[in-house]
Amino acid sequence: MQQIGHWIDGASVAGGDRTADVFNPATGEVQAQVALASRDDLDRAVRIAAEAQPAWAATNPQRRARVLMKFVQLLNRDMDKLAEALSREHGKTLPDAAGDVQRGLEVVEFCIGAPHHLKGEFTESAGPGIDMYSMRQPLGVTAGITPFNFPAMIPMWMFAPAIACGNAFILKPSERDPSVPLMLAELMEEAGLPKGVLQVVNGDKEAVDAILEHPVIQSVGFVGSTPIAAYIYERAAAHGKRAQCFGGAKNHMIIMPDADMDQAADALVGAGYGAAGERCMAISVAVPVGDETADRLIAKLAPRVEALKVGPYTSGKDVDFGPVVTAQAKENILGLIQSGKDAGAEAVVDGSAMKVQGYEDGFFVGPVLFDRVTPEMDIYRKEIFGPVLCTVRAQSYEEALALATDHEYGNGTAIFTRDGDAARDFAKRVEVGMIGVNVPIPVPLAYHTFGGWKKSMFGDLNQHGPDAFRFYTRTKTVTARWPSGIKEGGEFSIPVME
Repeated sequence: MQQIGHWIDGASVAGGDRTADVFNPATGEVQAQVALASRDDLDRAVRIAAEAQPAWAATNPQRRARVLMKFVQLLNRDMDKLAEALSREHGKTLPDAAGDVQRGLEVVEFCIGAPHHLKGEFTESAGPGIDMYSMRQPLGVTAGITPFNFPAMIPMWMFAPAIACGNAFILKPSERDPSVPLMLAELMEEAGLPKGVLQVVNGDKEAVDAILEHPVIQSVGFVGSTPIAAYIYERAAAHGKRAQCFGGAKNHMIIMPDADMDQAADALVGAGYGAAGERCMAISVAVPVGDETADRLIAKLAPRVEALKVGPYTSGKDVDFGPVVTAQAKENILGLIQSGKDAGAEAVVDGSAMKVQGYEDGFFVGPVLFDRVTPEMDIYRKEIFGPVLCTVRAQSYEEALALATDHEYGNGTAIFTRDGDAARDFAKRVEVGMIGVNVPIPVPLAYHTFGGWKKSMFGDLNQHGPDAFRFYTRTKTVTARWPSGIKEGGEFSIPVME
């Protein structure tokens, strides 16, 4: 059986006695074992990173950018290889896996502009003979803890800007699908990154706590569930670290009476069921405004959902989505589906009991479409993270707006309408971090920032875009005067600009 270790000091390193099983989600079989790092393993990685970081920080930004340029070339070269490895461990289809890599690649491309993004500010003659300027300097050793659902994209969202800024980076990926992060580290070294600047340490809570408590690590990024995001944010702050922690989501899509119902239905199918719903930006709640709108929407949605094809990634283009990542994830999803039925929601389409022929032991959950869901139900309140779409009927635009605004999560939302006034009002008033107007999954492109509100995000700075360069650097401001002559006596007052 394949044994998966760590990437430390530019080489693959075997782990110790503690391991975790890596499953093939389509078959339910164990296909590998991944090492779980001890505190000593993490400490060794940090020590090596700390030794490598000063020289990397002293490398000028343009040369750092050239490494990322080469890395982009290598990602394109190995796209099919990366997508296949990702699908094998995660279960998502090959096109979806390639999209995972592509969205990470786009952030790397943005980070190639590091020489521009790291420019400071300069004020000439701020006072008599006084100039003032600022510099953005790296933090030192930084770290990221990334989730199973995007094992290529989110690591690149973190390590690309961190490294472009001159930091070293310790990546702790999900132990459920660890192969692709290790492949990315190998490609970074092939691109010319010095050994030790990027380390990959696989592990569980022991490794996470070691990262949070290590005095050398200056910042921590995290993406995952809200309870863990809150825990990491609190522990990181308690140990003096900068942190950006992204949690759960419950993304609403408002469908106004004037919306193109075919367009809305197609958008909901892709946004609700793609990647088996294992996306933090998945649309999990459809909110049609008015019963007539709801009836028309369900009439369009139901046949589309029933027609979805579920199977292993090896089935190629004949499959719309694959299994969920683990047996426990499947059990949790089925439990929430049953709770919805028990609470009185109408299961218009119920694929929860489906089996894929030849893959009966796989972690498959068929598509489920609920209608007449109410805000008191668990299937509305909780993040399901599966192929389940809930329809909550709103009787007015204001009621629909309130549903999205009042939910404890505030990650993403969308409105489908032909009315520009309604769209503009919604975008202005809804208390959610990312808004789509006739766009179902409003993930910003790499040069804008990604981040939610409320319990979807803990911290002050978002991922990628300009915020990434702010998060991975700190500002130093210099006030300088070069007097033409030396006056006798000292100055004891606070300098002022005359």
